Amino acid sequence: MAIKFQYNKTSLNNLDKQLKVRTNALPTLQNKEAALRVEVKKAKKRSEELLEELAKSLKNYDYLSGLWNEFEPGLISVSDVELGVVKIAGIKTPDLKKVIYDVKEFDLYKKPLWYYDGVRILKKLAILGIESEIYKKKSDLLDYSRKKTTQKVNLYEKVQIPGFQEAIRKIKRFMEDEENLTKAAQKIVKTRHALEEEEDYGS
Repeated sequence: MAIKFQYNKTSLNNLDKQLKVRTNALPTLQNKEAALRVEVKKAKKRSEELLEELAKSLKNYDYLSGLWNEFEPGLISVSDVELGVVKIAGIKTPDLKKVIYDVKEFDLYKKPLWYYDGVRILKKLAILGIESEIYKKKSDLLDYSRKKTTQKVNLYEKVQIPGFQEAIRKIKRFMEDEENLTKAAQKIVKTRHALEEEEDYGS
């Protein structure tokens, strides 16, 4: 990215300000990037743990597989999921508050005794699956933000800060050269005047 500038004091001050803004912002961005990296790992790990727990639970209930055939389809379903918002490193992420179920009424006297337990088991399995999905979404959002922050860190660190520093150096060098040339020109003028005055006295 080429930095546009002019060889004058106004441009120098403007570049100086922009350089300071980026230099001051860089440590904050680097900390945010590091924090997001940690949070992405945590969310990903939690999502995987919940999926493992779901798989284990399903295995634990394998012995009921014959009974599930007697279970009424559509007896229980998820009607809604209430989500909250939790800020992690300044990023809004979803947080599971409540799972609302729609359980059809059934007659405990006519249905097998284990029906009530079946509903409880399905609720537990649903929560594990839903929570795992929410942690995956959380991980995706945080990772997207981490990538954007990494891009900004790289832009500041590798492009803009060195670019501004180089532009400032060029302007300063130009202004120093200009000053030296002015001084040299003044010396030449002084010398010429002195020589002319000497010639005037001599004639």
